Amino acid sequence: MKSLSNQQIAAILGEYSVAAVHEDALLIASIQSYVSLLSQWNQSISLTTVADPEEIVRFHFGESLFAASKVPITNGRLADVGTGAGFPGLPLKMLIPSVDLLLIESNVKKAAFLAEVIRRLGLQGVQVFRGRMEEFPGDSHLASASPFDFITARAFGQFDALLSWSAAHLAAAGKLILWLGSDDVVSISQNSAWVWAAPQQIPGSRQRFILSGSVRR
Repeated sequence: MKSLSNQQIAAILGEYSVAAVHEDALLIASIQSYVSLLSQWNQSISLTTVADPEEIVRFHFGESLFAASKVPITNGRLADVGTGAGFPGLPLKMLIPSVDLLLIESNVKKAAFLAEVIRRLGLQGVQVFRGRMEEFPGDSHLASASPFDFITARAFGQFDALLSWSAAHLAAAGKLILWLGSDDVVSISQNSAWVWAAPQQIPGSRQRFILSGSVRR
């Protein structure tokens, strides 16, 4: 597997409006470790169809972190629904350490991978809920009545269920942030129960967008 230099990673992330990444040596080192772990685990379990390290940085990290330049994600609780291999939740946590992150993932092997990434990167304030979003909080020790300030979902689908669950779990001023194809942007933007911001086209793509919204009160 080819490796990328710190300068190459910084240059790629710069294309996605990631601020001050050239000075953030810890972020870049963490991305290096994450990519290595992802590539190793991907040989035995299906985590991503993207195998080239440069494309992993672009597609998984760049597109995840692009949201931080378009939606003011600061202190607060963030739930990443159907996180899979940790995207976009973990990259956002790496960029914004003050975020309190919950990763929701029903697949046992993917949940084990997430736990290993968290351990290897020494991330604090991150929990993994192994189950479906409908099962949270349930009887888990992660159960909490506190609403989320941000909910993210990337390549998730099940939009009706996701919108319903998000409406019930977001704080009053909370934001739902979605990574979508152009057709889904059109469809979801028509949901009048939400107030949607203008969709933001992801750099390097003509068909993928970030759409953010809040519940109409």
